[in-house]
Amino acid sequence: MYEPIRAKSVHTMADPGDFPHRSREEELDIQLAGHLAALLAVTDELRALAPDPALDSAAERLAAQVARLRGGLPPVRSAVAAAIHEPHLTALHQRAHALAGRALVVAASRADTGAAILAAQRMEAHAQATELVGA
Repeated sequence: MYEPIRAKSVHTMADPGDFPHRSREEELDIQLAGHLAALLAVTDELRALAPDPALDSAAERLAAQVARLRGGLPPVRSAVAAAIHEPHLTALHQRAHALAGRALVVAASRADTGAAILAAQRMEAHAQATELVGA
C-alpha cells in the first residue's frame, strides 16, 4: 500500500563530524569574555568622561580577565577622546551595572571565582556611582 522511504529524512540530525562543536565550558568562556569586554568598553567611556583611578584599575583588571579567557589575546581598547553626543554618566553606570550582572551570572555558572568577584565588585561600584551621580 505504501512505498518504503528510500532516502534519508530531512529531519534527521546531521553527522556530528560535519561541523566543529564547542564544549559547554568553551561556550561559557566566549560568553563571559564578551560580557567583560563590553563592560570594559563602557568603563573606558566612563574613564574618558570622568577620570578616576578606581576606573583605571578596574579597566586593567577587566582587560586581564578578557585576555585570560581569550587565550592571552588582549582585548581591543577604544581611545574615546570625546563622544559624539556626551552620554549621561548615570546611564553609563546603569549599563555597566547590567553588564557586570550578566558577567556575574556566567562566571558563577562557569565556577570562575576570579571573574565572579570582579563582576560583583563592579556591580557594587556602579550601583554606588549611580546613586552619587543621580543625587
